[in-house]
Amino acid sequence: MAALREGEAGMPVAEVCRKHGFSTATYYQWKSKYAGMSPNELKKVKELEAENARLKRMYAELALENAAIKDVLSRKL
Repeated sequence: MAALREGEAGMPVAEVCRKHGFSTATYYQWKSKYAGMSPNELKKVKELEAENARLKRMYAELALENAAIKDVLSRKL
């Protein structure tokens, strides 16, 4: 957020990226994704992304377990 604010304040993008240690492509990705968000909104988005990743992992584990059970049952019959 600090880097985006510096860029919006008029500091050249290349200088902001050099100062914070990331590429200009990363800066523009963040700008398109997070521009105009308050810190509270950004925190909420990060929490939702983390929860979504956790739910995707849970689904993948359950799908794998389900496929294994179906495989074992098909061999018995």
